Amino acid sequence: MRLGAAAALLASSVLLSRVLGYLREAVLAYRIGAGTATDAYYAAFQIPDLLNYLLAGGALSIAFLPLYARHVARGDADGAEHLFATVLGGLGAVTVLLTVALWWYAAPLVALQFPRFDPPTQALTVHLTRIVLPAQIFFITGGIINATLLARDRFGAAAAAPLLYNGAIIAGGLFLTPRLDVGVEGFAWGALAGGVLGPFLAPLWNARGRVRVRLRLALFDRAFLAYLVVAAPLMFGQTLLTVDEWYGRWFGALLGAGTVAHLGYARRLMLVPVAVVGQSIAAAALPTLSRLWAEGRHADLDRVVLRTLQAGLALAVFGAAGFYVFAPPLVRVFYQHGAFGAADTASVAAILAVLALAIPPWIGQQIVARAFYARGDTWRPMLLGTIVAAAAIPMYLIFGRRFGVLGLAAAGVVGMSVNAVATVALARWLHGAPDVTSLLGSAARAAAIATVAAVLASQVPHGTTLQAALLQLGAGGAVFVAVISVGVFTIGDQPVRDALRRLLHRIVPFASAARPR
Repeated sequence: MRLGAAAALLASSVLLSRVLGYLREAVLAYRIGAGTATDAYYAAFQIPDLLNYLLAGGALSIAFLPLYARHVARGDADGAEHLFATVLGGLGAVTVLLTVALWWYAAPLVALQFPRFDPPTQALTVHLTRIVLPAQIFFITGGIINATLLARDRFGAAAAAPLLYNGAIIAGGLFLTPRLDVGVEGFAWGALAGGVLGPFLAPLWNARGRVRVRLRLALFDRAFLAYLVVAAPLMFGQTLLTVDEWYGRWFGALLGAGTVAHLGYARRLMLVPVAVVGQSIAAAALPTLSRLWAEGRHADLDRVVLRTLQAGLALAVFGAAGFYVFAPPLVRVFYQHGAFGAADTASVAAILAVLALAIPPWIGQQIVARAFYARGDTWRPMLLGTIVAAAAIPMYLIFGRRFGVLGLAAAGVVGMSVNAVATVALARWLHGAPDVTSLLGSAARAAAIATVAAVLASQVPHGTTLQAALLQLGAGGAVFVAVISVGVFTIGDQPVRDALRRLLHRIVPFASAARPR
């Protein structure tokens, strides 16, 4: 599958997944609100996320995929199967052992990370943690299976997994919560079921007849050790792409009840363009970039990276402008129902407006890092990211104490921007690419278009009712999209035009019939 088509497929999947994700958050807000129970629910994912990051951390697609792709490119089916079976068996065994250990020690680990939680909230966090923790076994083993499919340009399972995962959480919240009177626990059971259905069963089903799935436990096998050498920096290094959420939970828990929940709600909305644009483009690009590197087509690799960055960064700027302008009505429409009140809407909307500024560097970081990973270089970008993440800790602490929850959001924006600029500079120094002048030109054009669109869209009358919010999103959104479209097809770069056409064609099929020629 071509890079553009694969990116558009994944973008469509991510968009649908985000729709389900916000339905999930809306159900959570309606049933539970934004109090201590919601804080406990979000905090319950901290230990599972740490386990997933330690053992996977992107390594399944970033480290394993290029190694596997080299065997496939050489026609070495036996070598590819040997690597797959060895990594699946070794990493699967380690995941099971660590899951059991973390399940047993969940109580002291929760107390260590969230000391300001009162005893009932800590107890609920421990209970929910033990429910969702086993899902990581299926996330990690399913991720290995899915990486073999990506190397063969099979993106169906990757597209289906998040839809099944979010759908299961919604089902748990809708049906288990009221019928069994288990409160927020229903969402946790849904997350466990979703982890089995989406990340594991979807790729396992899709692999039938294409990939032989078997386990081989050999922790000192040369193939497994080669994988660990490439994956180690991804496992043990930290970047703000991951730890920004951890910092928000840790430092947010020091600011009072509901803070972690407010950050979590705003972050979920902000991640829509990050996932639709950055995640989908980056995931689709890595197999192509890895193949170009394996074939020695280095100039083609640099050209693809530049065009991908130009398109991704421009779309990210548009997304940032839109989410900044429409933060209040978005929160009002998605969340302000049931136990989620107007005061919660005001707080979450203010956080979202700040977090929107992190969208361009977040997406740029995801894409430019693939230029390193395709070359098998995981150490240098991860070392750089770890340094930035560690250096940002005092900033989160100071900003949080001085400016509260908005300070935590601003610290994430500053840290992410520094990380993205530093990674581009490192790529330019090591690889001689991407062309910074072309990249800045694309970003400047996108910023000019987005500014005009945001100013005009902001003139639509505002209001605090649901009807007013829907009107603002409908009318203002139409103005915003129209100005963006005209701007892209008049002064935008060709990569940006091509990317917008593909997204419109996939997400809104009838738009292809009316798009500019």
